[in-house]
Amino acid sequence: MGDMPRFITGTKVTFHFRTQLCDDERTVIDDSKVVGTPMEVVIGNMFKLEIWETLLCSMRINEVAEFWCDTTHTGLYPLVSKSMRRIAEGKDAVEWQIHTCGMANMFAYHTLGYPDLDELMKEPKPLFFILELIKVQQPSEYNRESWALNDQERLNKVPMLHGQGNKLYKEGLFEEATEKYKEAIVCLKNIQSKEKAWEAPWLKLEKMGHTLTLNYCQCLLRMAEYYEVIEHTSDIINQHPGVMKAYYLRAKAHIEVWNEAEARQDYSRVLDLDPGMKKLVKRDLAILTTRMEEKNQEDKTTYKGMFEPARGGGLP
Repeated sequence: MGDMPRFITGTKVTFHFRTQLCDDERTVIDDSKVVGTPMEVVIGNMFKLEIWETLLCSMRINEVAEFWCDTTHTGLYPLVSKSMRRIAEGKDAVEWQIHTCGMANMFAYHTLGYPDLDELMKEPKPLFFILELIKVQQPSEYNRESWALNDQERLNKVPMLHGQGNKLYKEGLFEEATEKYKEAIVCLKNIQSKEKAWEAPWLKLEKMGHTLTLNYCQCLLRMAEYYEVIEHTSDIINQHPGVMKAYYLRAKAHIEVWNEAEARQDYSRVLDLDPGMKKLVKRDLAILTTRMEEKNQEDKTTYKGMFEPARGGGLP
């Protein structure tokens, strides 16, 4: 067993963990060794499962220790587990966080996507945590990613990520630009979750988030991800119905999926909010008219082929 490491705010801790129920079978819920990827947390960084920080700070390098924790400390474990499982499955954890984080996400969709975690969320239970401390790095010993920054560092990083996203967009590197915008959005959401909703600091962060989300949607339009654009812009409109650019981008996405009525309705709202958009809206509506005429002609040709009786057929 190694020496007792030094733990301070900003220390990065790498460890393996196994989580088990307190039943007769000691049912395993998660095991990072089976997945093959150890867990990392940064001390003092508002990690959802604070008890893990406390436990890890009592351990030595290479030590394996088992801890029993009651429901006071395990209530948020299903949310942490969901994030880790999505990463292990190769799904982008950022996507899960982009609309809402943690608790808000659970209440919006009523499920975490894993039946065993849903059960634990409804009825928290005591858990066994078997932890193996692998590595401890001080703040100066590693490059800190966005999730490892404190709130002020995150806030300072947002304009830089925003600028990098804009530059990549102008260069036509849309997928790379989305990654910058997503990282900036997650930084803001982490800070915003600690502010009181609808008060001035929260609203300021909300407005910054809208700008980034709409830039993200512009990239998605160029990547032909039209339904995702409709989803993100609708989220903004439902919360803040006066954001003109959200209606404009949603209208453009509606054109691409032949939602004529919805596109016209959104363009009408664009003009209500900003009459100066008249020239752009007129151009887009002309495109919409042309596309709908082309689609109607294609549909007629298709249906004609389907219902036209075969010549010389007759009954046998």
